[in-house]
Amino acid sequence: MTPDDTTANEVAINEARIDHAAETVGVDRGALADALVVFHPELLGRHSEFESEPYVTVDGTRAYRVSESAVDELLADFDFGEEVTAAVKLAHTEQAELLFADAVQGDDDFDTDECGLVVGIDTAEQF
Repeated sequence: MTPDDTTANEVAINEARIDHAAETVGVDRGALADALVVFHPELLGRHSEFESEPYVTVDGTRAYRVSESAVDELLADFDFGEEVTAAVKLAHTEQAELLFADAVQGDDDFDTDECGLVVGIDTAEQF
């Protein structure tokens, strides 16, 4: 298992989404991976706040569709910098869109003011 695999497993976002977000936003992949690992515990601790939002569960990962302002509020507690923050949002949203597309009841057509958040449900349910 590579360090990239470890990061993807830790944060429930696949390597391709992490790579794509880093490349699209123009940030170092390592900086994005570090930010995702730091941000993930916040999601674990607060995922129940999003249970009233649309969500799907696919293969042990839960994806929420939430307002961009809710994600911005969560990320405001971190000092990732503007570009890394944008890459974190992009990685989460793209992974959530994929999970919504895979789910039978999911609608992966996110509005421009919506973002995705993903969290491993097995881990989240322990909290």
